[in-house]
Formats: sequence, C-alpha cells, structure tokens
Amino acid sequence: MAKVDYLSLQKEKIPNQALLDRFPFPFKGDSYRYSNNSVALDPAVVLDITPEYFEEIEQKRQILADKKAQSYQSFTHSLEAQWEILDMIMHEMATVHPNYFGLSKSGDNWTFQNHLLGEEQAFIFGDASSLPYEPLDFIGRHIQEDLIYMAQRDGDLYMDAGQLCFPANWSIAFDLGMSYLEFHSPVPGFAESGLAAKVRNFILRMEAGKPWTRLNWTITIEPMLDTAPETFDTWGTKKDSITLDNLGNLVHLRVEDQRLFRLPRSNGILFGIHTHLISLDELTQNHQWAKRFHSVLTDLPDPLAQYKGFVSYKDKIVTYLEKKIKELSIE
Repeated sequence: MAKVDYLSLQKEKIPNQALLDRFPFPFKGDSYRYSNNSVALDPAVVLDITPEYFEEIEQKRQILADKKAQSYQSFTHSLEAQWEILDMIMHEMATVHPNYFGLSKSGDNWTFQNHLLGEEQAFIFGDASSLPYEPLDFIGRHIQEDLIYMAQRDGDLYMDAGQLCFPANWSIAFDLGMSYLEFHSPVPGFAESGLAAKVRNFILRMEAGKPWTRLNWTITIEPMLDTAPETFDTWGTKKDSITLDNLGNLVHLRVEDQRLFRLPRSNGILFGIHTHLISLDELTQNHQWAKRFHSVLTDLPDPLAQYKGFVSYKDKIVTYLEKKIKELSIE
C-alpha cells in the first residue's frame, strides 16, 4: 500500500517549532511537588500517534525480542481484561485513524490491518491461540504507548499485566502483583503524606467512559526511552559525562502522558503511558519554558531530584538555564 499519507508521520527533519508545538510541557507553575494533577481526558482516546511512530515501534519490538521477561509480564487471570483492552484499542485505531489502521469482523473472526507497517492479522476474538502473542502484548506492538493493566479487587488496585518497553527506572517484572501503594513506595513522601492513598482512592472511584490524564516528568541523558533498572549499567553512568558544554544536547526533559481508563467489563483500569522527549537546547527555544523550568528546578527539593535521578547534575542544568535566559533577554 502506498505510504503517501503516512510520510507526515516520519520523524524526518521535523522543524523545531513543530516539536515545540506538540510537546506536552508539564509545568503550570514555578514550583513542583507531587499532587493529584489529573484532569478529564478530552478527547477520550488512548493513543497519540506522533512522527516518532515508526522508530518507536521498531524499538519496542526489538526490546520485546531481546528482553521479553523485562518488558512483558502478566498473570493468566488477566486474559479476559487483556481481550477487553485489545477490543477497545483496535476499535479506536480503526475509527479515529482509519487511514492508518483497519478492523473487519465476522462474528468472532476478526482481521486487523496496520497500514502503516503493511501488516495484517486474522484471529478469533477470545482465542489466545489464534494470536502470536497475548492480547495485551499483541496490540502493544502496534502503538507507541506502554500499557499497564491494574485489576481492582478487595478495595485495592493490583498490577496484573503490562507491556513496559520504555520505563522511567521501574520494572514490570519486579512490580507485577503489587498493590498500588506497594509499587509506589519508592516515591519520596508520596505514601507518608497520605497522597498515595488519596490518588488510589480517586482511581478506585473512576467511572467507565470518564477517563483521566496527567503529566509526569523526569530528566534523562540522550533521547533514551528504555531506562529500565535491569539495564542501569548501560544508561545510568551516562550522567557522569555531562558538562556545561554538552548538556544542552545530551540532557532531555522526559514527559509521560499518562491516561487512565475504567474498563467496563472487567472493572479494572487501563493505564497508558506515552513518553515524549525534548533536549534542553530544543526546549529553551521557548523562552517561557526556559524561565519556568529554571524556577521549578531551583525550587525542587533534593530528595525529589535524587528520586528522579538527576541530583548529581541538577546544578549544571540550573547554570545552563540561567545562561540561556540571559542570552534570550539580550535578543
């Protein structure tokens, strides 16, 4: 199939302004602390297809081929919910992005088309043996988002399945089966302040058809999406190479667009995570962002910077931003 329609998705030489226009800058004020910053999701869609689609899908599939146990985990009892998630996402793909994806059905005999990749898969809905992978793992290989399924039972949320190829230093293999408070226990002050319980209770009260979204952020070196703790030796030491001269190019603001959906049949929660990266050289082309980011980092407590992994070079980032702000004020 011709890809003329799809060329706009290629991460070609995207003009910097186009990147700035679509980047989800996460700060609404000059200070940052953990809070329930969720807002109603409108439009109520799981997916955000960006020009990085092709390279991110290729990277996802390579990670799953090389490190399956690290990037995909599930309990057998999650299969029914996985089919519900596949159903939900495939219908969104075919209706919201009909030029990119297709879905035809004859009873339980479904055929899914990914026109972007030139792929087609026929399967029997509900029959896991008719797909090459579990339903959550299959559909995750066609979208940029990481997908986590949290089951709701006994008044709590439990991580029962997930395809996590682009983690910000956490592990689906380690967290599988944990409750909401357990897998958030490393976040400084989140549990002790009572905020973790409040956010969990907020999610427990979510209604089907009324999804929510929030932005989370951290800082990473290089445009690296896979920062799993299992591979810390390959990315963790990169921070030692940071200097004021190379910082603008190497240091990236990493923002996760996190979307939460109540699944009406299983009553669980689908947690979709789309990760966006922007270098500081690119970010500071927006003068207001440069000033706000400087204010946020100047005010940020060291325990938060430590948890997010950049406390050792936080002062260098602040110095870089101060320099950029001065240069911008002269222009």
